Amino acid sequence: FQLGTEFLYRSGNEPREIILWSRFPMILLSILLGWFLFFWARKLAGNYVGLGVLTLFVFSPTFLAHGRLVTTDVGAALGAVLAIYFWLRFLEQPNRLRVIIAGIALGIAMLLKFTLALLIPSFGILTILYALRHSTSPPKHSLKKYIGLAILVGMVALAVIWPVYQFHIANYPAERQVRDTFADLVQGKFTFYEKFTVWMADKPELRPIAQYLRGVLMATQRATFGNTTYFAGEVSSSGWWYYFPVIYLLKIPLAFHILTLIGILGIVCMRKKSFWLFAFALFIGSYWLAALAGNLNIGIRHMLPVLPFTYILVLLGVQTIVSRIHSLRLKRAAMASIILLFIWYIGSSLAAFPHYIPYYNELAGGTKNGYKVAVDSNYDWGQDFYRLLDFAEKNNIEMLHLDYFGGEDPEYWLRGRYIKLNPTQMKKAPTGWVAVSSNQLQGGLAKPAPGFDQETGFYNWLLPYTPVERIGNTIFIYQINI
Repeated sequence: FQLGTEFLYRSGNEPREIILWSRFPMILLSILLGWFLFFWARKLAGNYVGLGVLTLFVFSPTFLAHGRLVTTDVGAALGAVLAIYFWLRFLEQPNRLRVIIAGIALGIAMLLKFTLALLIPSFGILTILYALRHSTSPPKHSLKKYIGLAILVGMVALAVIWPVYQFHIANYPAERQVRDTFADLVQGKFTFYEKFTVWMADKPELRPIAQYLRGVLMATQRATFGNTTYFAGEVSSSGWWYYFPVIYLLKIPLAFHILTLIGILGIVCMRKKSFWLFAFALFIGSYWLAALAGNLNIGIRHMLPVLPFTYILVLLGVQTIVSRIHSLRLKRAAMASIILLFIWYIGSSLAAFPHYIPYYNELAGGTKNGYKVAVDSNYDWGQDFYRLLDFAEKNNIEMLHLDYFGGEDPEYWLRGRYIKLNPTQMKKAPTGWVAVSSNQLQGGLAKPAPGFDQETGFYNWLLPYTPVERIGNTIFIYQINI
């Protein structure tokens, strides 16, 4: 983080230009994901389902929020879609070309985000079940064949990962890689996998894979250890098991939840369920289980990989319900109801423009009240900082006490007008203009969750004061005269 700040703000660069062009590739990935979703859904169930899935994706507040940010989340969604599509194609016709393409897709997916290592056990289960269900020879022979080919696909994926990480370690001495790997992984219980990764770190042919596994294990550790997070009036570092279900309920448009209920009913009523549906459900279920088991509760963005498959499953179920209605009048009424739900979905998205990061649905009291539920990447990622600069300029603010949450550097932009607000070292409010990011404010007003032993309540001294302005949705402005 310190190196990033130096590069952006202390090296004579133009930060806004760097940020703009850094986001451009992410937007391209989002467009590619949208196109591929349409292609796949249309292939599975025709034009209407294809267009419906594309509409859900294009107007998703979550994808609109994070599809332009330099994070791994949309890349992970794209990687999961590509890897599962080409793995299923390989299972259906396990020839040489499909083995290679499935391996390349899996390798790319695992490069896009470490958590997509979850694909490996899912693909193991899918491969075994497919071999047993579709065997044309004795099941034992078919199973051996598919397991052998799956291992070959995995080797192709490793061949994709290896050169990327070979590039990463090109000027990285082996002894430093061993030292750094040990330092990064020794934080928790030092498991067999961590010891094995450290052992590989100075073996010339294995060093690239060791560097990749180091990232996977670090991501696993972080999910286990958690992050200090505000949620529903409490602050905790160990998370809540119900965090993601609640966030999913409140951050996804309400119209889609109604469509989901219809879709589930349709899937239950399907007379013939394809293996593709099972593959979608398996990945969605395993990803949700991993999220519920982890302690890293910092945003709905971590669930982006499951949304494309959820969209397809829901609309396949909706299509089944409509197709099984024989009365023309009832069919028209059902179609009209579905169209109205799509209009509601699109309308709620358009109404949120341009504030997609803090979007919350009606159950949470809308976007304006969403900060009371959860902040961080669900609400406040510093996206209103430039609006704060405009406010300071318009009101001729000479000194601003600021507690900002985000990636910008207030000192660079505000120069001598910036006074860093450190609430943990204060007992009363400072005089003058005070600006506090909602992430910091909620964390400083929250009660400690059971087991949380760090300081809380350090913004209680702000309770007697009413904000005079709210920048965007996320920065509260106070004008305090004592």
